Amino acid sequence: MAPVPITIITGFLGSGKTTLILNLIPQLPHTYKIALLKNEYGDVAIDSQLASSAAISGVQELLNGCICCNLVGQLGDALDSLLRDVGPDRIIIETSGSAFPATLAMEINRLGRETGNYVLDGVVVVIDVENWKGYEDTSYTAKMQQKYTDLIVFNKWELVDERRYDECLDRVGDLEPIANVKSDKGRVDQSLLLGLDSALAKDGDPINGGYSKDKPTHEHSEHHETEVEVLSVNLVSEGDKPKSVNIDSLETFLLSAPKDEVYRIKAIVSASHPMASSNGEIDESAGSQHGIATYILNWAFGRWTFTYIDMALPVPISVASATAESAVSNRHETILRMTIVLARGEASKWKSRLEKGGMIEQEDDGGFLMVSRVV
Repeated sequence: MAPVPITIITGFLGSGKTTLILNLIPQLPHTYKIALLKNEYGDVAIDSQLASSAAISGVQELLNGCICCNLVGQLGDALDSLLRDVGPDRIIIETSGSAFPATLAMEINRLGRETGNYVLDGVVVVIDVENWKGYEDTSYTAKMQQKYTDLIVFNKWELVDERRYDECLDRVGDLEPIANVKSDKGRVDQSLLLGLDSALAKDGDPINGGYSKDKPTHEHSEHHETEVEVLSVNLVSEGDKPKSVNIDSLETFLLSAPKDEVYRIKAIVSASHPMASSNGEIDESAGSQHGIATYILNWAFGRWTFTYIDMALPVPISVASATAESAVSNRHETILRMTIVLARGEASKWKSRLEKGGMIEQEDDGGFLMVSRVV
């Protein structure tokens, strides 16, 4: 059996990795099986819910840690599970926003040599041109993601002027020559994303080999593991009847979150009225909503979307802690599960703000909020 090609898609938090994947799927033949391995901070498997509705044959998740460091040992088991259960034509690995692709490439190369089941096809990094300058200057990992890749996808370039895009292009051009392409609102032709014949695979060890003139050491984990802090938030209602989050309070929170302190917010939310994205649009699939409905919230750099979930579908969510788990019983329902990814040093401040109330609360009186730091 020929080895299964693996494509790694990485990029800083909120750059548009999931959107790129979801726009890739419709371009492939209906008989072509794609399996997705997702790695994300927190414990709310939101992007996998979106992916599972997009004709992806199978999804595995590695949550609450970095796939290139403390979760790297689980990679082989996750890939083997997809190979056994799905029999995919290709596996796409979507990393957390702080993952370092070269280390991940090394592990895939090792697994490929030992088992003969896998081959690294390419590493794609997504750059958010609109917000790139803010994190490129401060994030060691963002710089490393740009160095150790086969293709750079410039995303959200339509939202900035030509000067901002040219500045981003010039800075990337300071690195060794790397192929790049502009996305069309998160879409790139599949012929450019697949079949990259990865240089990272050829060089065997891209860190200690010769892939880049600037060779980082395995100390990279000390840099990126401290770049972000993560809060897990659970809002739990009491009583037998379904409850809703306070929509006005939630939207006020989303509007007030500063981009230099809060990098990403993801949540599964129960709401009594249709939820509008930051551009004012409401998911058409919600129809004329009656009663409590469930939405996926995806916030990045001051913009957000609410995506309606058909509750007939399974929702892969997990309770944040033993405390939260014990609270969810026949008379307790979790009406919001949220992961907040923050800049270094911000978790304690925002934990206190949330616990003071007024940001995330039940629509009527009652319920209780639990906030815990994950990373």
